[in-house]
Amino acid sequence: MKSPADFYKPLAIGAPLPLRELPVKAERMIHFFPPHNAKMVAKIPDMVKQVDVLLGNLEDAIPADAKEAARKGFIAVAQAVDFGDTGLWARVNCLNSPWVLDDITEVVATIGNKLDVMMLPKVEG
Repeated sequence: MKSPADFYKPLAIGAPLPLRELPVKAERMIHFFPPHNAKMVAKIPDMVKQVDVLLGNLEDAIPADAKEAARKGFIAVAQAVDFGDTGLWARVNCLNSPWVLDDITEVVATIGNKLDVMMLPKVEG
């Protein structure tokens, strides 16, 4: 019978040791925020300490006439706030929308080094 300690031994000669800890952090609390809403954006520095992930929603919660303002607001928040261990995610617009290419290119070009995840939108079908 194997002992529990055997679980952490390599499975074959030359194989790497099994992981003892998960290589990723669990995201227990994800807070979606509308980056074009100045009142909500003002609360972001305080929320950084309370949640695992802050997700700038650029997709369906944003009216069509505020899409560009939301993208610019998200970029401004990412540049201004120190997120520390809190994840920064972006939810881009639908892949067949007129905004998705600008979402991806502008966000990645300006704050790609601070962005942890780019969430793809809902799909049809």
